[in-house]
Amino acid sequence: MAAQDPFVAYLLELVSPLGGVAARRMFGGWGIYVDGAMIGLVAEEAFYLKTDGESRAAFEAAGSSPFVFEGRGRIVETSYWSVPEQALDAPDAMRPWAQRALDAARRKAAAKKPRRKRAS
Repeated sequence: MAAQDPFVAYLLELVSPLGGVAARRMFGGWGIYVDGAMIGLVAEEAFYLKTDGESRAAFEAAGSSPFVFEGRGRIVETSYWSVPEQALDAPDAMRPWAQRALDAARRKAAAKKPRRKRAS
């Protein structure tokens, strides 16, 4: 695993009760993974968790906001939403939020259609 800053190491500790954790550098930030599924994104010194149609309302109700960036001259809103501040206090506080993110990542992976192999 690549060398990490202390914030990334702390986040891995917070989400570790969910399974095997890893962090990978990406786009000037970090991707946070649990059992191979990307559940989070660290960008601009903030932590964002994966959401989907089933989990987004909980993040909205907690006052979270989506990670946005400018790409190709337009603003892009991602499916990663900021973590409620109190969730950063302890693993028990983070667990329900990280579990929602892991569930969303797994639902997305399950929804992908397998590619058909070409006949030779």
